[in-house]
Amino acid sequence: MQPRLLFNGIALSLMISTFGAQAAGLSNQHGSFGKMPDGTSIEKYTLKNSQGIEAVVITYGGVLQSLLVPDKNGTLDDIVLGFDDVDGYIENGNVYFGATIGRFGNRIAEGRFEIDGKSYQVPQNDGSNALHGGPEGFDKRVWTAKPANEDGWVGVELSYVSPDGEMGFPGTMTTHVTYSLNEDNELRIQYRATTDKPTILNLTNHSYFNLAGAGSPSVLDQVATLHASRYTPVTEKLIPTGELAEVKGTPMDFLQPTRFGEHIKDDHEQLKFAEKKAGGFDFNWVLDTGGDVSKLATEVHDPASGRRLLMYTTEPGVQLYTGNFLDGSIKGKGGKSYPHWSAFTLETQHYPDAPNQPDFPSTRLDPGETYTQTTIYKFPKP
Repeated sequence: MQPRLLFNGIALSLMISTFGAQAAGLSNQHGSFGKMPDGTSIEKYTLKNSQGIEAVVITYGGVLQSLLVPDKNGTLDDIVLGFDDVDGYIENGNVYFGATIGRFGNRIAEGRFEIDGKSYQVPQNDGSNALHGGPEGFDKRVWTAKPANEDGWVGVELSYVSPDGEMGFPGTMTTHVTYSLNEDNELRIQYRATTDKPTILNLTNHSYFNLAGAGSPSVLDQVATLHASRYTPVTEKLIPTGELAEVKGTPMDFLQPTRFGEHIKDDHEQLKFAEKKAGGFDFNWVLDTGGDVSKLATEVHDPASGRRLLMYTTEPGVQLYTGNFLDGSIKGKGGKSYPHWSAFTLETQHYPDAPNQPDFPSTRLDPGETYTQTTIYKFPKP
């Protein structure tokens, strides 16, 4: 595999958090979020701006635990699913609410891949696949944290060193993830990683959004636009076939504003692969933005609340997932249940199973290289 372009033309100053004066109206509060069963303390950082946006990040799993956004009447509501304490995240780890995903987001077929002719095995935790880095990925780790404020931004930098061989991946990999908030209602997530051996990685954030508020019964009336002319069709095991298929004429066409519910129940094989009983979206879209973080990649609008989410990214793809396997049994923040189709994810990423798909953009990282990724979620005033 050929090494991929790592910086995507983004200025280095956007990739590395620096300390500096923060704008008036921005604040960064540090507190406790409880303890792990072994007594390890979990910290939280609360980032606020003067527009009412408030993001809470915790050191367990690098989780975006809460995100308050005002509606058209100025009423604040939390728009990401999650839990009120660390026990909730530990006990429900297979749903990945808000988590930082690594080393490899999405699926690897049979959990196997090769680097320079040598085979590696990641534990299978999704049928025969390895999903989101295996059963003890980055979402199950306790990260170290420090404030990362810079001019016009307030943030927190999380760090984790993954030892050689963890979950079967080669190389000691050092990863930094920085969440930052500004007065333009932009929540920015920056990723940076290095390794001491050739390895693979695919980092992302797994927040479940509901623009009507976490715990609202459905996102089917929320309207999405994906600037993606193609997607990667999958087999019944949700592994890409290798094709980059046109979305035109399929339920995957969100080139024009379309309700999530418009085609989610269509009689289409791909939707049944994603959720056999009722159908659903759980696919990787190939973005038309070419890794340009200044170009709008995705927009979602909730007509009822007026909230909008604009997403920008340096990544070539995004996984849209509509909470197909939520069934109301999980009690989240405030005791609210999270029913079927009550959230969506926008997991910015390289394509699933890329290490086994030579025509996909490479996810290889070599010593001496620096992996970077930037994703921005913006919430314009309604």
